[in-house]
Amino acid sequence: MSRLIIEGGRPLEGSVRAGGAKNSVLPILAATIISGGESIIHNCPDLRDVHSAIAILRHLGCRVSQEGHTVTVDSAPMDRWDIPDHLMREMRSSVIFLGPILARCGKARMTFPGGCELGPRPIDLHLAALRKLGVAIREEGGQITAWCEKPQGCDITLSLPSVGATENIMLFATACPGVTCIVNAAREPEIWDLQQFLQGIGASVSGAGHHDVRIGGQITLKKNTQHRVIADRIESATYLCACAAAGGKITVEDTEPSYFASVTQLLEESGCALQVGADRVTIQAPKRLRSVGPVRTMPYPGFPTDAQSPLMAAMCLAQGTTVFTENIFENRYRHCAELMRMGADIQVEGRLALVRGVDHLTGSAVKATDLRGGAAMVVAGLAAQGETSISEIDHIDRGYEKIEKAYAQLGACIRREE
Repeated sequence: MSRLIIEGGRPLEGSVRAGGAKNSVLPILAATIISGGESIIHNCPDLRDVHSAIAILRHLGCRVSQEGHTVTVDSAPMDRWDIPDHLMREMRSSVIFLGPILARCGKARMTFPGGCELGPRPIDLHLAALRKLGVAIREEGGQITAWCEKPQGCDITLSLPSVGATENIMLFATACPGVTCIVNAAREPEIWDLQQFLQGIGASVSGAGHHDVRIGGQITLKKNTQHRVIADRIESATYLCACAAAGGKITVEDTEPSYFASVTQLLEESGCALQVGADRVTIQAPKRLRSVGPVRTMPYPGFPTDAQSPLMAAMCLAQGTTVFTENIFENRYRHCAELMRMGADIQVEGRLALVRGVDHLTGSAVKATDLRGGAAMVVAGLAAQGETSISEIDHIDRGYEKIEKAYAQLGACIRREE
């Protein structure tokens, strides 16, 4: 089993480029099914979840090639409409393939998805919305079988602005007669990026980034398109949190600062000096961080749940107490026990976590409990005194491309041991 070894206590210096957004590229790869032609996706990060999505596309019969950060998908030869359990288990967001397969084939079969164990996800929202659009669904033995009976566009009001449900509706609605309007849609930048891809293949989609998204269905789509994935706002935020914790001054380049303004605002509150440009952010850490908050995870444009763990790792070293409230996922405080092994003072009560800052963290043997929890371990390890060993880093590889090389570029003493 691979692990990361970090010799902490070194300030970070230099610049690093943000890669393509994991949470954008996965639904876009799924969406390539719809066109029935060739889609060239640029700025595609080299991640385990991307490999899993490509494996699903190949199982479905698509031809996929990857060269550097460009992935080419030819969905013309697609000849299957099922996804086996072992592929579904590799990626928590694999349910995003349900809408596109239904749009292309009129039927779909898959098991419930895998990935990080963060508690229940609102998959029922996906299924309820698809049923309203005329899809019949049978759930049996952990398997979903769906087929189109009378697909028809309609208004769908989501009880909460689920990113995955919004995406699945958008993707299937391209095949439904009439107009579909998603009310209380997710507003994340990744929704806008998916809209840009769909518009690139000729779909009628508008409103992404607002509360209502409209999709006009059964429009003849273009067979070929190219698309560049937006920058990963969570990767960008993780770099900033790491510098805040370890000290130093870094610049995150090729990013979109407006996408993670809720994070930079809190880092400024903590005493960090930030310079925000059009496509970059420079951060200089203070001698010691101040506590911030309260920090409440919320749907976009609120503070992102995916940045909660890295920020918490930094706040473990802040003067004062920071109160975190996790409003999106259950089981997202599993990293707290690992931080406490390093000397953090954290008290968890349900959705609340009270983080009392300590003078220092001590390197220890810890594990990545999930993707973002693993990022928190890296942040803490960079700031800690002594050596930190992080196991189960396959979680980290799901969402961070060669994380050890990125931080070594910033002067960190970090290596991967196989």
